[in-house]
Amino acid sequence: MQPELIADCVHCGFCLPTCPTYELWHEEMDSPRGRIHLMGALVDGSLELTDTVVEHFDRCLGCMACVTACPSGVQYDRLIESTRAHVERHHRRGAADRILRSFVFALFPHRRRLRAALALRRLPAPGPLAPLRQIAPPWLDDEWPPEHLPGSGPRVAVVAGCVQSVVFGGVNRATARVLAADGYDVHVPRAQGCCGALHAHAGRLDEGVARVRALEHDLDGFDFVVTNAAGCGSHLKDHGAAQVVDVSELLADAPASAKRHPLPLRVAFQDSCHLKHAQRIEAQPRAALAAIPGLELVEPREQELCCGSAGIYNIVRPEAARELGDRKAQRIAETSADVYASANPGCLVQVTAALRRAGRPLPSLHPVELVDASIRGVSADELLAGARR
Repeated sequence: MQPELIADCVHCGFCLPTCPTYELWHEEMDSPRGRIHLMGALVDGSLELTDTVVEHFDRCLGCMACVTACPSGVQYDRLIESTRAHVERHHRRGAADRILRSFVFALFPHRRRLRAALALRRLPAPGPLAPLRQIAPPWLDDEWPPEHLPGSGPRVAVVAGCVQSVVFGGVNRATARVLAADGYDVHVPRAQGCCGALHAHAGRLDEGVARVRALEHDLDGFDFVVTNAAGCGSHLKDHGAAQVVDVSELLADAPASAKRHPLPLRVAFQDSCHLKHAQRIEAQPRAALAAIPGLELVEPREQELCCGSAGIYNIVRPEAARELGDRKAQRIAETSADVYASANPGCLVQVTAALRRAGRPLPSLHPVELVDASIRGVSADELLAGARR
């Protein structure tokens, strides 16, 4: 843990309205300032690391909305990350929790295993593994983009991701096409591994950082390393990976600009927590969508509240995640949009599942897929017909 950062919190309460778990339960220890109080008590020895204390840390989604809201500059992101690592080193979890977490990390960072598991997603899942089946998307999309799309601009490498490359291959293909159309020299090397974001988020910090260093090695020598998954980009930037940018940042400064064709759609855009709060990127994806003729961008209510995906949260805390997902789906449905869009695979999986439960299975796309369709002149009807739901 990082005791030098704990004293920065003055317990003002500005974080409370933005905290999803405080909004759900209105319990002080399930708010950022309450958890910081627990951290301080652990550091000074007045509190032991009991199951109850760990429960309050586990309930945190790590969405970082409190970081954006805090007037005192409290680095809650650093505090919760180091606290979770402390928990994993010094606390023994129950058998069911250990089995579930071990299974998740034996599966998700490995593309072949994840692909095989998704092929079996309709089979029953026993006990602690049931949440995995509940969130498994009904589609599979693992087609790899071309490894090189030549261009005269800066050389960029696209981070393919683990979940992204198996479930949202279309996002990677759209990313490569859009960057190439806008003048970049685009590479998507097959020899690249998981970035480690899921590991760090779940307290496996050493492995999470080691995976950052390994990915840096895999993608060395490029002018930019491009992410299209907000959680991956946040983790890589937080741990010092060089030249990492979100795809929306590159589109804002593209060396060329391919013609955008009309795409008359009403799009509800959800801010991914790790794009808005961790990377502080809000204007760029909206600008990319606003550049599409005919597209109407609408903002759902409660943008500051997390959808409940949050790394592996919707697997290890399925009840709370489901409640938050259903709430987000309701806010999106209120917009009467034609399309739901978000810049993170976890959000897309979580919210599409909630929309299906609500009987409103909206087409769900990454913003870069809308830009790609506009550049290629794909009609709105054709795009919606092939979209995931």
